[in-house]
Amino acid sequence: MLFSSILFISIFLPVVMALYYIFPRSIKNAILLFFSLIFYAWGEPVYVVLMLASIIVSYILGLLIGSSKLKGTRAKIFLVISIIFHLGMLGVFKYADFAIGIANKLFGINAQLLELALPIGISFYTFQALSYLIDVYRGIVEPNKNIIDFGAYIAMFPQLIAGPIVRYKTVAEELKGRRESLDDVTYGIKRFTIGLAKKVLLANTIGALWNTISAMEGKELSTATAWLGLLSFTLQIYFDFSGYSDMAIGLGRMFGFHFLENFDYPYESKSITEFWRRWHMSLGTWFREYVYYPLGGNKKGIVRQLINIFIVWMLTGLWHGASLNFVIWGLFYGVLLLIEKVGFYKILEKMPSLIARCYTLIMVVIGWGIFSYEDIKYPKEFFSALFFNADLGLVSHNALYLLTGSLGFIILGLIGSTSIPKTLASKIKLNKNAGFIIGFIFTAILLCLSMAFIVSDTYNPFLYFRF
Repeated sequence: MLFSSILFISIFLPVVMALYYIFPRSIKNAILLFFSLIFYAWGEPVYVVLMLASIIVSYILGLLIGSSKLKGTRAKIFLVISIIFHLGMLGVFKYADFAIGIANKLFGINAQLLELALPIGISFYTFQALSYLIDVYRGIVEPNKNIIDFGAYIAMFPQLIAGPIVRYKTVAEELKGRRESLDDVTYGIKRFTIGLAKKVLLANTIGALWNTISAMEGKELSTATAWLGLLSFTLQIYFDFSGYSDMAIGLGRMFGFHFLENFDYPYESKSITEFWRRWHMSLGTWFREYVYYPLGGNKKGIVRQLINIFIVWMLTGLWHGASLNFVIWGLFYGVLLLIEKVGFYKILEKMPSLIARCYTLIMVVIGWGIFSYEDIKYPKEFFSALFFNADLGLVSHNALYLLTGSLGFIILGLIGSTSIPKTLASKIKLNKNAGFIIGFIFTAILLCLSMAFIVSDTYNPFLYFRF
């Protein structure tokens, strides 16, 4: 899918941008919508129908909900219909087989699975549509009366497949009228290239180590090998997802859109609470605005607040996938956040930063182990090895061999996942012309290296496509 998407972008992006900048501003959104649908059909020819259905139904229901003649009960009815439609569509394609499988085990029946392919990005564009409709109901935004503009918002190809989740109110004004500039294009190209390099040069390379370790038999796993595997997955998923977010933000900027940041160096966090303020920020904002606060948030007492946190994190786990390990992963974070909420957060604040960061990172790495459960060939042996393997002990020759072969990329990944490179870059003082030239050379080198890796490497997973 990555190669297909990059191929599409390399062929069609120059065409899209040429048409976008040549034609009048009045049809720019039509150009974006047309090519966004082609982009989606490139990877999912059949399910582009679902995308169109989501656009049309959301557009109509938005008008009905926002109509001044339908305030009160009738507007609420249309909101409920919209929620049922979108969650129903998500449920059928993403969760039906999961629910059927549970029912089969609980009741001893043998109902046939639907075995429907998961439409790429359905969780992202469904949540975008719901945020729009809920905000219209709340009166935060006006319903969009131009179906082309609205369709461009839902289907916009820069962030269509793997986020970030863009709330309508963030781009409402830019959908109506935006002014692109050469600075926007320059920044967009640079940001896109950095994201591509994160994905191809770091996530794929480090991920290959995880791919090797997760496929090992239990008897081959020393404690060091198991932890090395989880560390590699921890870095892979960060550079994979934050890389795509960078690409989406960069592509959006080329067309005049200013998407909000989705990551803020989460592995520097000193608590789990802080980690989830920095990781996949658009998802955290969505659940806070549309689930946690409507449930009562922290306004109905500590017991109710803890229950609300528990519900939100169970749903967060389910959002990531229709599998028990994702539910456990969500509840794992729910428990950690509950512990922090009842007093541990204050203890962490008083700890030395290094200790607090080490605690947080260890919990996060263990969490990624739960998250990646389906990818581990021998899960019981793997998790046992995390704490001790009686046969191989703490460190094996195999662990040292694997570490030696990947040490350079792991060190690069560890440094690159922090704010250190950004801090160092900010200390370099260059005049505008020198900065532009160096930036151009740096971007060109990264782009060439990334394209070379894409062409030569067969290992090109995109982890968040499945969500």
